[in-house]
Amino acid sequence: MGKNNHYNKHLKDFARQNRSDMTKAEVKIWNELLRKKQLYGYRFLRQRPIANYIVDFFCPELNLIIEIDGFSHQNEEVYENDIIRQKKLETLGYYFLRFSDREIIFDFDNVIRTIEIWLENNKQVVTHLNPPSREEILPLRGDTEG
Repeated sequence: MGKNNHYNKHLKDFARQNRSDMTKAEVKIWNELLRKKQLYGYRFLRQRPIANYIVDFFCPELNLIIEIDGFSHQNEEVYENDIIRQKKLETLGYYFLRFSDREIIFDFDNVIRTIEIWLENNKQVVTHLNPPSREEILPLRGDTEG
């Protein structure tokens, strides 16, 4: 995969607009888990243009995309388009985790566990893509010792 991770500069302005119009669930996961390397030291980008799409959150170190599906994604046509989009990006070497708005807002601990399980089950991906060392791992969700 190229150094720029299929970055599409033509979608830059649209992605910037999306960053200022984040949903309540997107704001929650960004502020409480993904921002400032809170998740085990991994850097996430929000509203990242990749190929012909803008993904909600992207971790370049893991090639991991996290999508937050709002109410509109319950529509069959929107859901089918999501699956097509996901499959196209997976063929480019990206991995996906999907959560609903409801999961983020009302079951955040399970969202965290799901991501942790993905990291554990994909150790070969994580190891291959050079994750941060144990010493670099930051406390999860602002937890501190002592």
